[in-house]
Amino acid sequence: MLFLVVSLFLFGALLGTAGHVPVPVTVLGGIAITAWLAVFFWRERRKSGVKGASR
Repeated sequence: MLFLVVSLFLFGALLGTAGHVPVPVTVLGGIAITAWLAVFFWRERRKSGVKGASR
């Protein structure tokens, strides 16, 4: 999943809207998205109760 996030970030920085804003803004956006995904992952993992449990 992290590979996907990094790939999309780099692709966006080279070709997308991120190419039109300053690099620090792009980096902060990437960090914010990564943090949001990490929180989402942690909450979903906690919700399942048992590691590796299927729904």
